Amino acid sequence: MIKPELLAPAGDLSTLKVAIQAGADAVYIGGKSFGARYFATNFSNEELEEAVCYAHKRNKKVYVTVNTIIFQDEINELKEYIDYLYNINVDAIIVQDLAVISIVREKYPDFEIHASTQMNIFDINGIEKLKKLGVKRVVLARETSIDDIKKLSNEGLEIEVFVHGALCFSCSGNCLMSYSIGQRSGNRGKCAQPCRKTYSLYENNKLVVN
Repeated sequence: MIKPELLAPAGDLSTLKVAIQAGADAVYIGGKSFGARYFATNFSNEELEEAVCYAHKRNKKVYVTVNTIIFQDEINELKEYIDYLYNINVDAIIVQDLAVISIVREKYPDFEIHASTQMNIFDINGIEKLKKLGVKRVVLARETSIDDIKKLSNEGLEIEVFVHGALCFSCSGNCLMSYSIGQRSGNRGKCAQPCRKTYSLYENNKLVVN
């Protein structure tokens, strides 16, 4: 039986230290690039290395988010970033884009990969596909029911679920609403959260819901 792991987010180095001192088994953090929390403080490369050293000295783990959709002209930058994360001994990376999995597996077959909640995995078909790609852990879509979580935990991959935090209205970030309205893509970490605004619904110029 896999030992449960208490995983906490950390937006900066001081928060990471507090999370570890408070008893977290691991933390997940983002660098300055390729992270879905674009407007957070996030970690410079030097801070990422310091975070890993701090955690490992205390037998804790650090997972780094590389969980945005990657554009073609970013591939070389991505590869350099993956090289850096691997060489500072990051315990795993959390990804959304299947291309990132392919790139990592080609050069670093032993680099642990976790599937981001933004992959929107909620059933056995998704689990099976990721298993074939060498993913070790799946962060399930936040809309997944307790009963389904129980079923999926027996499918041969580590399962991670959110127990606290925001619940994206549009299937764990798979949404184009923010980009359509203001050119801020949720899949690039820039969601303006328009789904949380107050709206009025009209049909044939008649107010239906206010």
